[in-house]
Amino acid sequence: MTGGLGVIPEPTVKVRMRENQRVAVAPLIKGLMRRLSPLFPPRDATSKSRSRVLKMNQVISADAAMARAIECARAGLGKTFPNPIVGAVITSASGELISEGFHQGGDHAEVVAINAAKNIPAGATLYVTLEPCNHQGKTPPCTQAIIDAGIKKVVYAVSDPNPIAAGGGEYLRASGVEVEYGLMEREASFDNRAWLTKIAKERPRITWKIASTMDGKVATADGTSKWITSELARADVALLRSQSDAIVTSTATVKADNPLLTSKGAGKNPVRIVMGSSEIASNVQILNADAETVTIKSRDPEDLISLAKSRGFNQLLIESGPTFGTALLKAGLIDEVILYQAPTFFGSGTSSISDLEIANISQRLDFEIADVEVIGADLKITLVKSANLEESGR
Repeated sequence: MTGGLGVIPEPTVKVRMRENQRVAVAPLIKGLMRRLSPLFPPRDATSKSRSRVLKMNQVISADAAMARAIECARAGLGKTFPNPIVGAVITSASGELISEGFHQGGDHAEVVAINAAKNIPAGATLYVTLEPCNHQGKTPPCTQAIIDAGIKKVVYAVSDPNPIAAGGGEYLRASGVEVEYGLMEREASFDNRAWLTKIAKERPRITWKIASTMDGKVATADGTSKWITSELARADVALLRSQSDAIVTSTATVKADNPLLTSKGAGKNPVRIVMGSSEIASNVQILNADAETVTIKSRDPEDLISLAKSRGFNQLLIESGPTFGTALLKAGLIDEVILYQAPTFFGSGTSSISDLEIANISQRLDFEIADVEVIGADLKITLVKSANLEESGR
Protein backbone atom coordinates (compact mmCIF):
# COMPACT_ATOMS: atom_id res chain seq x y z
CA MET A 1 0.00 0.00 0.00
CA THR A 2 1.26 3.46 -0.84
CA GLY A 3 0.07 6.89 0.22
CA GLY A 4 0.87 9.86 2.43
CA LEU A 5 2.33 13.22 1.59
CA GLY A 6 5.97 12.21 1.33
CA VAL A 7 8.49 14.97 0.69
CA ILE A 8 7.13 18.09 -0.99
CA PRO A 9 9.63 19.38 -3.56
CA GLU A 10 10.84 22.96 -3.55
CA PRO A 11 8.10 24.96 -5.31
CA THR A 12 8.63 26.29 -8.79
CA VAL A 13 6.34 28.68 -10.62
CA LYS A 14 5.28 27.53 -14.07
CA VAL A 15 4.89 30.23 -16.71
CA ARG A 16 2.92 29.96 -19.94
CA MET A 17 4.69 32.07 -22.54
CA ARG A 18 3.12 33.77 -25.53
CA GLU A 19 3.59 30.61 -27.59
CA ASN A 20 1.61 28.78 -24.87
CA GLN A 21 4.72 26.91 -23.72
CA ARG A 22 5.23 26.48 -20.00
CA VAL A 23 8.76 26.63 -18.61
CA ALA A 24 10.15 26.57 -15.11
CA VAL A 25 11.59 29.81 -13.77
CA ALA A 26 13.71 30.44 -10.71
CA PRO A 27 12.63 28.64 -7.53
CA LEU A 28 10.76 30.86 -5.08
CA ILE A 29 12.20 32.00 -1.78
CA LYS A 30 12.98 29.00 0.36
CA GLY A 31 10.41 28.39 3.03
CA LEU A 32 7.67 30.37 1.27
CA MET A 33 5.36 27.38 1.23
CA ARG A 34 4.58 25.26 4.25
CA ARG A 35 3.73 21.60 4.11
CA LEU A 36 0.29 21.46 2.53
CA SER A 37 -2.61 19.04 2.83
CA PRO A 38 -3.45 16.79 -0.15
CA LEU A 39 -6.18 19.24 -1.14
CA PHE A 40 -3.62 22.02 -1.60
CA PRO A 41 -0.42 20.62 -3.18
CA PRO A 42 2.68 22.49 -4.35
CA ARG A 43 2.36 24.97 -7.19
CA ASP A 44 3.68 22.53 -9.79
CA ALA A 45 0.75 20.20 -9.11
CA THR A 46 -1.28 22.14 -11.69
CA SER A 47 1.47 21.89 -14.30
CA LYS A 48 0.59 20.40 -17.67
CA SER A 49 4.20 19.26 -18.12
CA ARG A 50 3.05 15.64 -17.83
CA SER A 51 0.79 15.95 -20.86
CA ARG A 52 1.77 13.55 -23.58
CA VAL A 53 0.34 11.70 -26.54
CA LEU A 54 -0.07 8.06 -25.58
CA LYS A 55 -0.71 5.31 -28.08
CA MET A 56 -2.60 2.13 -27.46
CA ASN A 57 -0.31 -0.79 -26.58
CA GLN A 58 2.47 1.64 -25.63
CA VAL A 59 4.31 0.49 -22.51
CA ILE A 60 4.03 3.13 -19.80
CA SER A 61 5.05 3.43 -16.16
CA ALA A 62 2.62 3.54 -13.25
CA ASP A 63 3.29 7.30 -12.88
CA ALA A 64 2.57 7.89 -16.56
CA ALA A 65 -0.63 5.86 -16.36
CA MET A 66 -1.92 7.85 -13.38
CA ALA A 67 -0.83 11.14 -14.96
CA ARG A 68 -2.86 10.20 -18.02
CA ALA A 69 -5.86 9.32 -15.84
CA ILE A 70 -5.63 12.78 -14.25
CA GLU A 71 -5.52 14.39 -17.70
CA CYS A 72 -8.60 12.41 -18.68
CA ALA A 73 -10.41 13.53 -15.52
CA ARG A 74 -9.87 17.20 -16.42
CA ALA A 75 -11.99 16.69 -19.53
CA GLY A 76 -14.98 16.27 -17.22
CA LEU A 77 -14.68 19.68 -15.55
CA GLY A 78 -18.06 21.38 -15.48
CA LYS A 79 -19.90 18.27 -16.70
CA THR A 80 -20.21 16.03 -13.66
CA PHE A 81 -21.92 17.85 -10.79
CA PRO A 82 -23.02 16.73 -8.27
CA ASN A 83 -20.38 14.04 -8.84
CA PRO A 84 -16.57 14.42 -8.93
CA ILE A 85 -14.35 14.45 -11.98
CA VAL A 86 -12.67 11.06 -12.41
CA GLY A 87 -10.32 9.59 -15.00
CA ALA A 88 -9.27 5.97 -15.53
CA VAL A 89 -6.62 4.09 -17.49
CA ILE A 90 -6.26 0.32 -17.98
CA THR A 91 -2.91 -1.29 -18.71
CA SER A 92 -1.80 -4.87 -19.20
CA ALA A 93 0.33 -6.66 -16.61
CA SER A 94 3.41 -5.56 -18.56
CA GLY A 95 2.30 -1.90 -18.69
CA GLU A 96 0.81 -1.73 -22.19
CA LEU A 97 -1.90 0.93 -22.49
CA ILE A 98 -5.22 -0.82 -23.16
CA SER A 99 -7.89 1.88 -22.79
CA GLU A 100 -8.92 5.02 -20.93
CA GLY A 101 -12.03 6.97 -20.00
CA PHE A 102 -13.46 9.77 -17.90
CA HIS A 103 -16.72 10.59 -16.14
CA GLN A 104 -18.88 13.17 -17.88
CA GLY A 105 -22.24 12.69 -16.24
CA GLY A 106 -23.15 9.16 -17.35
CA ASP A 107 -21.13 6.01 -16.74
CA HIS A 108 -18.31 6.36 -14.27
CA ALA A 109 -14.74 6.56 -15.57
CA GLU A 110 -13.90 2.96 -14.66
CA VAL A 111 -16.86 1.63 -16.65
CA VAL A 112 -16.07 3.90 -19.61
CA ALA A 113 -12.49 2.58 -19.69
CA ILE A 114 -13.67 -1.04 -19.35
CA ASN A 115 -16.19 -0.62 -22.17
CA ALA A 116 -13.56 1.04 -24.35
CA ALA A 117 -11.24 -1.97 -24.13
CA LYS A 118 -11.51 -4.46 -26.97
CA ASN A 119 -10.01 -7.06 -24.69
CA ILE A 120 -8.82 -6.93 -21.09
CA PRO A 121 -5.93 -9.37 -20.72
CA ALA A 122 -5.26 -11.41 -17.62
CA GLY A 123 -3.45 -9.48 -14.91
CA ALA A 124 -4.63 -6.06 -16.11
CA THR A 125 -4.27 -2.99 -13.86
CA LEU A 126 -6.77 -0.15 -13.52
CA TYR A 127 -5.44 3.31 -12.60
CA VAL A 128 -8.16 5.67 -11.39
CA THR A 129 -8.02 9.13 -9.83
CA LEU A 130 -10.65 8.43 -7.15
CA GLU A 131 -11.41 5.30 -5.14
CA PRO A 132 -13.98 3.21 -7.06
CA CYS A 133 -17.50 3.62 -5.69
CA ASN A 134 -19.12 0.81 -3.79
CA HIS A 135 -22.80 1.77 -3.86
CA GLN A 136 -25.83 1.65 -6.12
CA GLY A 137 -26.67 5.17 -7.27
CA LYS A 138 -27.72 6.28 -10.73
CA THR A 139 -25.29 3.60 -11.92
CA PRO A 140 -24.27 0.23 -10.43
CA PRO A 141 -21.19 0.08 -8.17
CA CYS A 142 -17.92 0.36 -10.07
CA THR A 143 -16.35 -2.23 -7.79
CA GLN A 144 -18.53 -4.96 -9.26
CA ALA A 145 -17.82 -3.82 -12.83
CA ILE A 146 -14.08 -4.06 -12.08
CA ILE A 147 -14.42 -7.57 -10.66
CA ASP A 148 -16.61 -8.71 -13.55
CA ALA A 149 -14.03 -7.40 -16.03
CA GLY A 150 -11.35 -9.63 -14.49
CA ILE A 151 -9.08 -6.75 -13.48
CA LYS A 152 -6.65 -8.02 -10.86
CA LYS A 153 -5.05 -4.80 -9.63
CA VAL A 154 -6.45 -1.33 -8.92
CA VAL A 155 -4.37 1.76 -8.14
CA TYR A 156 -6.28 4.87 -7.10
CA ALA A 157 -4.97 8.32 -6.21
CA VAL A 158 -7.49 9.68 -3.70
CA SER A 159 -9.64 7.88 -1.14
CA ASP A 160 -13.34 8.68 -1.49
CA PRO A 161 -14.37 10.94 1.44
CA ASN A 162 -18.06 10.58 0.65
CA PRO A 163 -19.47 8.11 3.22
CA ILE A 164 -22.19 7.05 0.78
CA ALA A 165 -19.75 5.78 -1.85
CA ALA A 166 -16.68 4.94 0.28
CA GLY A 167 -15.34 1.47 0.94
CA GLY A 168 -14.57 0.46 -2.62
CA GLY A 169 -10.94 -0.32 -1.90
CA GLU A 170 -11.75 -2.68 0.96
CA TYR A 171 -14.48 -4.41 -1.04
CA LEU A 172 -12.07 -5.03 -3.90
CA ARG A 173 -9.42 -6.41 -1.53
CA ALA A 174 -11.97 -8.74 0.02
CA SER A 175 -12.81 -9.94 -3.49
CA GLY A 176 -9.19 -10.84 -4.26
CA VAL A 177 -8.16 -7.70 -6.15
CA GLU A 178 -4.78 -6.16 -5.31
CA VAL A 179 -5.32 -2.52 -4.29
CA GLU A 180 -2.89 0.38 -3.86
CA TYR A 181 -3.67 4.03 -3.20
CA GLY A 182 -1.92 7.39 -2.93
CA LEU A 183 -0.14 7.51 -6.30
CA MET A 184 -0.12 11.21 -7.36
CA GLU A 185 -2.64 11.94 -4.64
CA ARG A 186 -1.83 15.64 -4.39
CA GLU A 187 -2.14 16.36 -8.10
CA ALA A 188 -5.40 14.41 -8.43
CA SER A 189 -6.78 16.12 -5.30
CA PHE A 190 -5.95 19.56 -6.66
CA ASP A 191 -7.74 18.94 -9.94
CA ASN A 192 -10.75 17.55 -8.05
CA ARG A 193 -10.63 20.30 -5.41
CA ALA A 194 -14.12 21.66 -6.20
CA TRP A 195 -15.88 18.40 -5.32
CA LEU A 196 -13.54 17.66 -2.40
CA THR A 197 -14.27 21.12 -0.99
CA LYS A 198 -18.00 20.47 -1.33
CA ILE A 199 -17.71 17.21 0.59
CA ALA A 200 -15.50 18.77 3.29
CA LYS A 201 -17.41 22.06 3.75
CA GLU A 202 -20.90 20.98 2.64
CA ARG A 203 -21.00 23.81 0.12
CA PRO A 204 -19.55 24.35 -3.35
CA ARG A 205 -16.06 25.67 -3.88
CA ILE A 206 -16.24 29.39 -4.65
CA THR A 207 -13.74 31.04 -7.00
CA TRP A 208 -13.60 34.80 -7.59
CA LYS A 209 -12.34 35.88 -11.01
CA ILE A 210 -10.79 39.36 -11.12
CA ALA A 211 -9.43 41.23 -14.14
CA SER A 212 -7.36 44.25 -13.09
CA THR A 213 -4.45 46.51 -13.84
CA MET A 214 -1.08 46.09 -12.15
CA ASP A 215 -2.16 48.65 -9.56
CA GLY A 216 -5.29 46.67 -8.77
CA LYS A 217 -7.90 48.74 -10.62
CA VAL A 218 -10.93 47.19 -12.33
CA ALA A 219 -12.28 50.41 -13.84
CA THR A 220 -11.09 53.94 -14.59
CA ALA A 221 -12.37 57.00 -12.75
CA ASP A 222 -15.21 57.38 -15.28
CA GLY A 223 -16.27 53.73 -14.78
CA THR A 224 -14.80 52.35 -18.02
CA SER A 225 -13.70 48.72 -17.69
CA LYS A 226 -13.84 47.12 -21.16
CA TRP A 227 -11.35 45.82 -21.91
CA ILE A 228 -8.57 45.79 -19.32
CA THR A 229 -7.09 42.42 -20.30
CA SER A 230 -6.18 41.01 -23.70
CA GLU A 231 -8.27 38.89 -26.04
CA LEU A 232 -6.24 35.80 -25.12
CA ALA A 233 -6.95 36.32 -21.43
CA ARG A 234 -10.65 36.74 -22.15
CA ALA A 235 -10.59 33.49 -24.12
CA ASP A 236 -9.06 31.81 -21.08
CA VAL A 237 -11.91 33.16 -18.96
CA ALA A 238 -14.39 31.63 -21.43
CA LEU A 239 -12.72 28.25 -20.89
CA LEU A 240 -12.86 28.78 -17.13
CA ARG A 241 -16.59 29.42 -17.40
CA SER A 242 -17.12 26.21 -19.34
CA GLN A 243 -15.47 24.30 -16.50
CA SER A 244 -17.72 25.88 -13.85
CA ASP A 245 -21.17 24.73 -12.76
CA ALA A 246 -22.58 28.21 -12.29
CA ILE A 247 -21.49 31.82 -12.66
CA VAL A 248 -22.61 34.31 -10.03
CA THR A 249 -22.91 38.05 -10.61
CA SER A 250 -24.79 40.98 -9.11
CA THR A 251 -27.58 43.19 -10.40
CA ALA A 252 -25.17 46.13 -10.18
CA THR A 253 -22.75 44.38 -12.57
CA VAL A 254 -25.59 43.49 -14.95
CA LYS A 255 -26.72 47.13 -15.03
CA ALA A 256 -23.20 48.49 -15.48
CA ASP A 257 -21.76 46.02 -18.00
CA ASN A 258 -24.68 44.03 -19.47
CA PRO A 259 -22.53 40.86 -19.51
CA LEU A 260 -23.44 37.69 -21.42
CA LEU A 261 -21.48 35.33 -19.12
CA THR A 262 -21.31 32.34 -21.44
CA SER A 263 -18.39 30.16 -22.50
CA LYS A 264 -18.42 31.78 -25.97
CA GLY A 265 -18.20 28.37 -27.62
CA ALA A 266 -15.35 27.08 -25.44
CA GLY A 267 -17.66 24.42 -24.00
CA LYS A 268 -20.97 24.11 -22.24
CA ASN A 269 -22.60 27.22 -20.81
CA PRO A 270 -22.93 27.20 -17.01
CA VAL A 271 -26.01 28.29 -15.11
CA ARG A 272 -26.05 32.06 -14.58
CA ILE A 273 -27.05 33.37 -11.14
CA VAL A 274 -27.91 37.05 -10.62
CA MET A 275 -28.06 38.31 -7.03
CA GLY A 276 -29.54 41.59 -5.80
CA SER A 277 -32.78 43.22 -4.74
CA SER A 278 -32.97 45.78 -7.54
CA GLU A 279 -34.72 45.05 -10.81
CA ILE A 280 -32.87 44.49 -14.08
CA ALA A 281 -34.23 45.23 -17.55
CA SER A 282 -35.95 42.39 -19.38
CA ASN A 283 -33.75 42.80 -22.46
CA VAL A 284 -30.33 42.38 -20.80
CA GLN A 285 -28.05 39.74 -22.33
CA ILE A 286 -27.92 37.58 -19.22
CA LEU A 287 -31.62 36.78 -19.60
CA ASN A 288 -31.28 35.41 -23.13
CA ALA A 289 -31.79 31.77 -24.08
CA ASP A 290 -28.08 30.86 -24.30
CA ALA A 291 -28.10 29.44 -20.78
CA GLU A 292 -30.33 29.09 -17.75
CA THR A 293 -30.49 32.18 -15.57
CA VAL A 294 -31.61 32.14 -11.93
CA THR A 295 -32.32 35.32 -9.99
CA ILE A 296 -31.97 35.62 -6.22
CA LYS A 297 -33.68 38.71 -4.82
CA SER A 298 -31.12 39.29 -2.09
CA ARG A 299 -27.39 39.65 -1.53
CA ASP A 300 -27.31 37.28 1.42
CA PRO A 301 -24.53 34.72 0.84
CA GLU A 302 -26.59 32.09 2.67
CA ASP A 303 -29.27 32.34 -0.01
CA LEU A 304 -26.61 31.65 -2.63
CA ILE A 305 -25.26 28.66 -0.70
CA SER A 306 -28.77 27.30 -0.21
CA LEU A 307 -29.49 27.43 -3.95
CA ALA A 308 -26.13 25.91 -4.83
CA LYS A 309 -26.61 23.03 -2.39
CA SER A 310 -30.10 22.33 -3.70
CA ARG A 311 -28.73 22.11 -7.24
CA GLY A 312 -25.70 20.02 -6.27
CA PHE A 313 -23.16 22.45 -7.73
CA ASN A 314 -19.52 21.60 -7.13
CA GLN A 315 -18.08 24.97 -8.10
CA LEU A 316 -19.26 28.58 -8.38
CA LEU A 317 -17.39 31.22 -10.34
CA ILE A 318 -17.92 34.77 -9.11
CA GLU A 319 -17.85 37.42 -11.84
CA SER A 320 -18.95 40.65 -10.24
CA GLY A 321 -17.71 44.00 -9.07
CA PRO A 322 -15.67 44.52 -5.93
CA THR A 323 -18.63 45.15 -3.60
CA PHE A 324 -20.22 41.72 -3.94
CA GLY A 325 -16.91 39.86 -4.23
CA THR A 326 -15.56 41.58 -1.14
CA ALA A 327 -18.69 40.67 0.82
CA LEU A 328 -18.09 36.99 0.05
CA LEU A 329 -14.40 37.38 0.93
CA LYS A 330 -15.26 38.94 4.30
CA ALA A 331 -17.72 36.13 4.93
CA GLY A 332 -14.93 33.58 4.47
CA LEU A 333 -16.57 32.05 1.39
CA ILE A 334 -13.89 32.71 -1.23
CA ASP A 335 -11.74 29.58 -1.54
CA GLU A 336 -9.81 30.66 -4.60
CA VAL A 337 -9.02 33.83 -6.54
CA ILE A 338 -8.06 33.79 -10.21
CA LEU A 339 -6.48 37.14 -10.96
CA TYR A 340 -5.85 38.31 -14.52
CA GLN A 341 -3.52 41.32 -14.47
CA ALA A 342 -2.84 43.53 -17.46
CA PRO A 343 0.56 45.28 -17.70
CA THR A 344 -0.98 48.71 -17.35
CA PHE A 345 -1.74 51.30 -14.66
CA PHE A 346 -4.73 53.57 -14.02
CA GLY A 347 -3.50 55.32 -10.89
CA SER A 348 -7.06 56.16 -9.92
CA GLY A 349 -10.38 54.44 -10.39
CA THR A 350 -12.18 51.47 -8.83
CA SER A 351 -10.08 49.04 -6.79
CA SER A 352 -10.55 45.30 -7.30
CA ILE A 353 -11.38 44.79 -3.60
CA SER A 354 -13.44 47.05 -1.36
CA ASP A 355 -12.81 47.82 2.30
CA LEU A 356 -12.15 44.62 4.25
CA GLU A 357 -12.15 46.56 7.55
CA ILE A 358 -8.66 45.31 8.34
CA ALA A 359 -7.11 47.49 11.03
CA ASN A 360 -3.71 45.81 11.43
CA ILE A 361 -1.49 43.38 9.57
CA SER A 362 -2.40 40.43 11.78
CA GLN A 363 -5.96 40.57 10.37
CA ARG A 364 -4.88 40.24 6.75
CA LEU A 365 -6.33 37.51 4.53
CA ASP A 366 -3.53 35.31 3.18
CA PHE A 367 -3.70 32.97 0.19
CA GLU A 368 -1.10 30.68 -1.38
CA ILE A 369 0.09 31.13 -4.97
CA ALA A 370 -0.91 27.89 -6.72
CA ASP A 371 -0.03 28.81 -10.30
CA VAL A 372 1.30 31.68 -12.42
CA GLU A 373 0.91 31.90 -16.19
CA VAL A 374 1.61 34.48 -18.86
CA ILE A 375 -1.30 34.54 -21.29
CA GLY A 376 -0.74 36.90 -24.18
CA ALA A 377 0.30 40.16 -22.58
CA ASP A 378 -1.30 39.39 -19.22
CA LEU A 379 -0.56 37.53 -16.01
CA LYS A 380 -2.90 34.86 -14.65
CA ILE A 381 -2.32 34.18 -10.97
CA THR A 382 -4.23 31.44 -9.14
CA LEU A 383 -4.48 31.94 -5.38
CA VAL A 384 -5.89 29.33 -3.02
CA LYS A 385 -6.73 29.51 0.65
CA SER A 386 -4.70 26.69 2.12
CA ALA A 387 -5.84 24.40 4.90
CA ASN A 388 -2.81 25.43 6.94
CA LEU A 389 -3.77 29.09 6.81
CA GLU A 390 -7.37 28.29 7.73
CA GLU A 391 -6.27 26.23 10.70
CA SER A 392 -3.94 28.98 11.93
CA GLY A 393 -6.71 31.58 11.67
CA ARG A 394 -4.86 33.69 9.15
